[in-house]
Amino acid sequence: MAETKFDVLKGRDRGNWIKLRTITLLRWGAISGQIVAILVAQELFNLDLEIGLCLMVISVSVIGNLIAMVIFPEAKRLSENENLLMVLFDLLQLSLLLYLTGGLHNPFSILILGPVMVSASAFTLRSTIFLAIVTILAVTLLAEIHLPLRTQEGFILRIPDLFVFGNWIAIVIAVLFLGIYSRRVTVEMHAMSDALQATYMALSREQKLTDIGGVVAAAAHELGTPLATIKLTSAELIEDLADRPDLQEDAKLIREQADRCRDIMRSMGRAGKDDLHLRRAPLEAVLREAAEPHLDRGKSIHFDAIALTDEDYEQPIVLRRPEVIHGLRNLIQNGVDFARENVWIETEWSADQIYVRIMDDGEGYPPHLIGRIGDPFMRRRRNTGEPRKRPEYEGMGLGLFIAKTLLERSGAELTFANASDPFGEAPADPTRRGAVVEVVWPRAKIDGQPRSGEEGYLGPNQPLEI
Repeated sequence: MAETKFDVLKGRDRGNWIKLRTITLLRWGAISGQIVAILVAQELFNLDLEIGLCLMVISVSVIGNLIAMVIFPEAKRLSENENLLMVLFDLLQLSLLLYLTGGLHNPFSILILGPVMVSASAFTLRSTIFLAIVTILAVTLLAEIHLPLRTQEGFILRIPDLFVFGNWIAIVIAVLFLGIYSRRVTVEMHAMSDALQATYMALSREQKLTDIGGVVAAAAHELGTPLATIKLTSAELIEDLADRPDLQEDAKLIREQADRCRDIMRSMGRAGKDDLHLRRAPLEAVLREAAEPHLDRGKSIHFDAIALTDEDYEQPIVLRRPEVIHGLRNLIQNGVDFARENVWIETEWSADQIYVRIMDDGEGYPPHLIGRIGDPFMRRRRNTGEPRKRPEYEGMGLGLFIAKTLLERSGAELTFANASDPFGEAPADPTRRGAVVEVVWPRAKIDGQPRSGEEGYLGPNQPLEI
């Protein structure tokens, strides 16, 4: 089965997601607020504003919105550069309006932060830096160059120069701090969103493979009877056609092809059958199934199972859930990728809990990053200067994140450590000096023992409908 590859949605592409309709609606809101503010200042507070010039600046936004609504459909999504130009236009329009209404003496000058916040949340870092520079330049000019606020009696309304300087400093700091803050939060959200998307894709693929295995097993079961009939009939024909060698060869060919069909269906059915027995399996069998793709990769994988108490000597039967198998497989893959020669998979159990430890003899995790292991899009192991063993994963960090997310979804708790921790106890086996991953489940979360009312693992036979 070919493996389908999905491109994870990157944060840099999200600047292309904003609809033109969203921008125009927000601009209509800004236009309405600007008109109300000017009318209130003119009529209620008796300010002598350049009302004609102010309305002309506002009308430019109105005309731009009308043109956009007429030319483009409502569902049009703007590109990154188009969105940048739209936000830059709003920034310059607001700056010009502030120039006409007192510059930084106008209390509404704080609204100039809006375009930078939008850019930090939706655009690339380059676009955000560009808008931040333009905003700082505009604020600097408005601090010195602007039309004064006058009352109708001719008095000039202005705040002390110290407060003007304070407003300038506050806006510049707000542009830098809030821009960085918004950018950081947005990047974290986008990374988590991308990683969760990859996790759901991995789980969906594992579930589909499990379902396909059940379908194949069912097909093999249903085809068993007709194939057996064909084989039996062909065998009788071979005996009856002893005096017809040409026809006897055809009968032999039919029997051989029936055997081949049987072998093919049997090999395809090994992936699993959708019955109650194979929904559950001994713990070690589940671990071996998870490790199966990595058994022939040149590293030795050792399995060890230990009961913690004499009362629970029998190995537990656990549920073969796709997220458990896929999560363990990712952890084992990570160990095999970075191990020198050996990987150890140990399992222990008690009446209440099940423990699985995956260890290797590699370099281990960087000590300063152990607390962050499992975060999406981070590197997981030391760079020893050797050729990269997994160049295809450069810049990603989804393997451990997917494993951690899937296993926690099944009720497990994960702990990452190094066996060669200089501040901890020396490992009993000096060869086990690499990374250690411990997975602990409450036994009730994945226990697959038959419940009351179930007749063993296979379940009751169902009557056939004839």
